[in-house]
Amino acid sequence: MDVFRVISPGLFTTIQDLGRFGFEHQGVPTSGAMDEFAFRISNILLGNPENTPALEITMLGPQLEALNDTCISVTGAEIPVYLNGNLVHGWSVIPVRKGDTVSFGQLKSGCRAYLAVKGGFEGDFKMGSYSTYTRGNIGGYMGRRLLKDDILKAKETNTKCKFVKVRDEYIPKYPSFLEVRVILGPQDDYFEKEMIDKFLSSEYTISKDSDRMGFRLEGPEIKAKKHDIITDGLVPGAIQIPANGKPIVMHKDAQTTGGYVKIATCISADLSLLSQLKPGDKVKFKAVTIEEAHKILAEMEEKIRIIRETAVVLKYFNVKVNNIEYFSILEEV
Repeated sequence: MDVFRVISPGLFTTIQDLGRFGFEHQGVPTSGAMDEFAFRISNILLGNPENTPALEITMLGPQLEALNDTCISVTGAEIPVYLNGNLVHGWSVIPVRKGDTVSFGQLKSGCRAYLAVKGGFEGDFKMGSYSTYTRGNIGGYMGRRLLKDDILKAKETNTKCKFVKVRDEYIPKYPSFLEVRVILGPQDDYFEKEMIDKFLSSEYTISKDSDRMGFRLEGPEIKAKKHDIITDGLVPGAIQIPANGKPIVMHKDAQTTGGYVKIATCISADLSLLSQLKPGDKVKFKAVTIEEAHKILAEMEEKIRIIRETAVVLKYFNVKVNNIEYFSILEEV
């Protein structure tokens, strides 16, 4: 069913799921949600399967007109969410009726938010995924970001939802400085120990030349014994060191192969947090072992389980007093 008309699209809003796998050998990136943690929670709140297509919103949110009754949830970056001009909870399920307007205020922290709809958004299903890869015009809404007057469709017409929100203590904070844990390699042997120590002790700034393909970092230069290698595979989170010595952290839309040495790879649990940094924010790196990375990943999955089981129930009210209608939200204690 038609669910939203795009009044204004925001800066860069696309349909994403968890990614497109099995085609890297053909040069097709995985794409998918940059912040997998926030994306998954947006669907969990609505009772959707975790891989259900949702909107990824970058820095400036869209304005949407509801064409039918539905429910949405918004997670990720700290950005005010408004329903008909009334402020509503992020990290919660929000009832939307035909004719309502969903809009966003000024970004406070983070970079990317996720708007999921009950049943999920329809889109172009290409190579096993709905994710948008704009450079290849694949998936999502005609392979591109949203534009004014686009009509978004939902897969499900059942609008019955349980109105819940994530407990405050489980909502991530998105600071402008982040320590990202990495596993050294696969080409850390191309660097002298002093260069690896320099890489791990230095602070870097996210460049304005950063996007879904990768984050270019400004800061101390890291020199390798040899920068070029025989081209090999790349994964999201790989940290390349090109000839200029400025690290590049590859992300979801990155090419699938590369010929620069890779000093380290971000652990998957921290890649979501890294995606919430924006140009001007700062990052440093900390080496961990594979065993530590597995433990951190298990802790993240346990946190998701707790969020699923401890969500707070919400009640929405429209109250009229002296012919003035007030919008109210109550949390069950």
